[in-house]
Amino acid sequence: MKIILAAAFAWAVTASANAQELASLPSSSSTLNNQAEYVVGPQDTLDITVFGISELSGTSQVDSNGYVAVQLIGQVPATGRTTRQLADDIAARLSAKYLKNPLVTVAIKDAGSQKITVDGSVNQPGIYQIGPQTTLIQAVALAKGPDTVADIHHVAIMRTVANQRTAAVYDLGAIRDGKASDPEVHANDVVVVDVSGGRTFLRDLGSILPIFGLLHP
Repeated sequence: MKIILAAAFAWAVTASANAQELASLPSSSSTLNNQAEYVVGPQDTLDITVFGISELSGTSQVDSNGYVAVQLIGQVPATGRTTRQLADDIAARLSAKYLKNPLVTVAIKDAGSQKITVDGSVNQPGIYQIGPQTTLIQAVALAKGPDTVADIHHVAIMRTVANQRTAAVYDLGAIRDGKASDPEVHANDVVVVDVSGGRTFLRDLGSILPIFGLLHP
């Protein structure tokens, strides 16, 4: 069994067998739904606009060290900042030496840092890039779908927010049948499809981290 799958099993806790719906995971800041609050990461491609000065505007990719190149001011730290924070820093640096009260915006052109891990009983486990509002069904489809021994009724999403690791368990079969909502996955999530017959990892092991999803009977 894959190492990450075993680790996921160890993270799970006993859940109610009579739950009628699944609770939501806490939201991650690394999502494209709100560009102003999107947290920039390595390999993101940014559209940087200095209004009224086309020569200073352009597209630039965040390098592996977390910096982005900006006309006139050079390398600016980008990773870990929201697009709004990055725009404010660029404006401040330009204002310090070159321009009076520049208006700067930063937009995500290509979210190269938006990646998830899909593991467990899928046909092609791996790390995949996602777009805005990618759902759990779409995430599993990126890995070529569940394999022949998958338990599609027990699919976990693990997420770390503010250094707190949490997990939720979803019924992919119910989602496919339209009986449950299809949750959105966020950057750096880990999706694990359980192995048929392996339900004890959710029901019998002790708690190590909060679990927000509840099992259907």
